[in-house]
Amino acid sequence: MSQDSIDLDHPFQLRPGLVIKNRFFKSAMSEQLGDRQHNPTAGLIRLYQTWAEGGTGLLITGNVMVDRTALGEPKNVALDDQSDVALFRQWAKASQSQGAQVWMQLNHPGKQIPKFLSREPVAPSAIPLGAGLESAFAKPRALTEAEIQSIIGKFAQAARLAEEAGFNGVQIHGAHGYLVSQFLSPRHNQRQDQWGGSLENRMRFVLSVYRAIRDVTSPDFAVGIKLNSADYMKGGFESNESMEVVKALSEAGIDLIEISGGTYESPSMVGHKMAQSTQDREAYFLAFAEQARALISTPLVVTGGFRSAAAMREALRQGATDMIGLARPLAVMPDLPHRVLADESFRIDIKRPSTGIRPIDRMTMLDITWYESQLARMAKGQPPKPRLSAWSAVAQTLSGLGAHAFRQRRA
Repeated sequence: MSQDSIDLDHPFQLRPGLVIKNRFFKSAMSEQLGDRQHNPTAGLIRLYQTWAEGGTGLLITGNVMVDRTALGEPKNVALDDQSDVALFRQWAKASQSQGAQVWMQLNHPGKQIPKFLSREPVAPSAIPLGAGLESAFAKPRALTEAEIQSIIGKFAQAARLAEEAGFNGVQIHGAHGYLVSQFLSPRHNQRQDQWGGSLENRMRFVLSVYRAIRDVTSPDFAVGIKLNSADYMKGGFESNESMEVVKALSEAGIDLIEISGGTYESPSMVGHKMAQSTQDREAYFLAFAEQARALISTPLVVTGGFRSAAAMREALRQGATDMIGLARPLAVMPDLPHRVLADESFRIDIKRPSTGIRPIDRMTMLDITWYESQLARMAKGQPPKPRLSAWSAVAQTLSGLGAHAFRQRRA
């Protein structure tokens, strides 16, 4: 099949024996639907069945924590030897209805843990977050060698349990300023041992996590990564370094690379400070993907900015991305794949939610919590409400998390 003839409904063979039914890729979003034991709730299971029935080919879960003592948010799901694997099996089975595949995103937040959850988080180096986040996030303690090895083992254990529960694969969260991203960043990783300094040392952690996962899962189990094209911060992880990491992961045999960008301090993944030319093209990180495609044959996914069928098809036909990564559009239109395939002129326009009072918008992290309100509706069996008022989302956030709602949230 020529590149020009590829369309959104065409199956994609990730590798021999692993075929995804179409080119729609649901990227990870924070669902905040874990129970008090950090297992998936019935609502979370219902939400993923809704997305599967909506026509998406590959579903990536919201970040599942590999260490229940290191949570990015109070209602995170965690997977370890204390988890109820039977509930995870139900989650996987519901997600796979209608022929969809589901991969579990695995994460450790590092220092991106709000103070109300941890007064002493860990990180590669004892460097606090900046950009005004110092009041919400405590200064971290630098990890010891033994702790680094333990966390690598926890990623592997979670992947093994995910396969046992019936998930088709896992995705390592290596973007958005979480622990893997912190190791890659020279701004946040200033270690003087084998885990810091040169790029070769800084990428040692992510490659070690990948290899540890491969060692404990079957050859049929998929392993991917979400990786920053850049941190978009002075002194941070730059695009030339990211390209070297892409090549190293490709050579190591990773199955799929999802390209994103930004951190808590510079949230480019939600369009922060994006050039107008990039916004017009819709896909935020497509230029980086085009450069990567010239160097590697590993399947790529670009997430961020897609809003029209025309832009999705054009990105596929250019060959820079093998699938179309979608997040927020699927929060308000879970059957978007069906709609796109039925209408070549399809377009979804999502207005940024606002109460009209910027301090309240910032305080309640409305750019995130408004979408979480939509996910909560679907978890209850209700349809999303694209015209949900910002004030309703604020009220739901306050009632659901109380004082926690006023703290910095995941991006």
